[in-house]
Amino acid sequence: MALAVPPDGGSPLQPLILAGLANALSLAPHPCDGVGPEYRPAGGHSPAPTRTRPARKPAPRRYPELSVVVVNFCQWRNTARLARQLRRSVAVRSGAAEIVIVDNHSPFHPIVRRLKQLSGVTVRRFSRNHGFARAVNRGCGIGKGEWLLLLNPDVTVPDGFLDDVLAAVDRLPAADPKAGVVGFRLRNRDGSGQASSGPYPTLLNTVAGLLRPRSRRKCRHQTAEAREPVEWVTGGCLLVRRDCFAQLGGLDESFFLYYEDVDFCRRAADAGWSVWYDPDLEVTHHWPLHARRVPAPLRLMTRHALLTYARKHWSGWQVGALTGLLWAEAGLRQAWAVARGDRDSARCHGELRQLVGDVWHGRTRDARKRIRHVAAFLDPISAEQDGKTG
Repeated sequence: MALAVPPDGGSPLQPLILAGLANALSLAPHPCDGVGPEYRPAGGHSPAPTRTRPARKPAPRRYPELSVVVVNFCQWRNTARLARQLRRSVAVRSGAAEIVIVDNHSPFHPIVRRLKQLSGVTVRRFSRNHGFARAVNRGCGIGKGEWLLLLNPDVTVPDGFLDDVLAAVDRLPAADPKAGVVGFRLRNRDGSGQASSGPYPTLLNTVAGLLRPRSRRKCRHQTAEAREPVEWVTGGCLLVRRDCFAQLGGLDESFFLYYEDVDFCRRAADAGWSVWYDPDLEVTHHWPLHARRVPAPLRLMTRHALLTYARKHWSGWQVGALTGLLWAEAGLRQAWAVARGDRDSARCHGELRQLVGDVWHGRTRDARKRIRHVAAFLDPISAEQDGKTG
């Protein structure tokens, strides 16, 4: 290729030398940039210089801030639906929240395989039904979050619910550094309010509760529109600080089903933690106890739970009075079942009378055996609501 000769008669290499010097100067880093040479496209004008930052080291892995624990019992479809709803939160996708499902020896369902494949979801199965309290303790032991959220399978939550829970957690220390337990607003299937907290059970308000509608015997409706302290909140949707949970040793496993939430909140308050009701967050609870039929096996569970609570927190004469009332109730229901020809219910109420005697005399092991025997009859009762939270 021929080289052009400059009009002033200079060397034909001069343009190349000058171009090379200019190019070298343009590629040299400016002392204010603090960066190496930038890419320059061939031909045309060079883009304006841009400032780049040194690559950051990957942040150390953090444990989840929130562990959601769901205890499943014969409600695999409801549990799977809830897991899908929870995973619509950014918190799960980012690893800030995790979901732990503990199954209390439900019959196998094909959906279990799909649940195990979901990211952010852990599934553990018991070889037998150990009760709600023990399953919760197992799930909280598996989870790594600083906060623990207990949810029943028969609840539904809005998209982004866990993001809102974490935002509420961030606000709590400023409101009360000793906040240990928080309950949220519950709704019925039709959108109406559902009672989710109440006063501590006493012999008087327990007996008086028989004169109230089932929905208000144990719980009271909250009218507050702002966060306020309460005595206890239901375990169907319960947020607990891990430090509080660990200090109390988790839920008391002498409760098989029901009243373990009341007992936990009472022990938390005694240990200096505060219990709150926060209406800013809400979930729909489709099948609370008061909205379900109470066949004999389920009634046995509720009576055992109440008597267990009374023995822990009531005076001796009150426990004796309650024991007599429950023993007499079981006898009357047994007689009525015999008159109707309902042998299964009659047998179960007979077991309840024996159970009341076991608890009264401190025969804990015998009482536990009766509970586990009757728990086998709960499968069809719980399965009635499976797949009906839609």
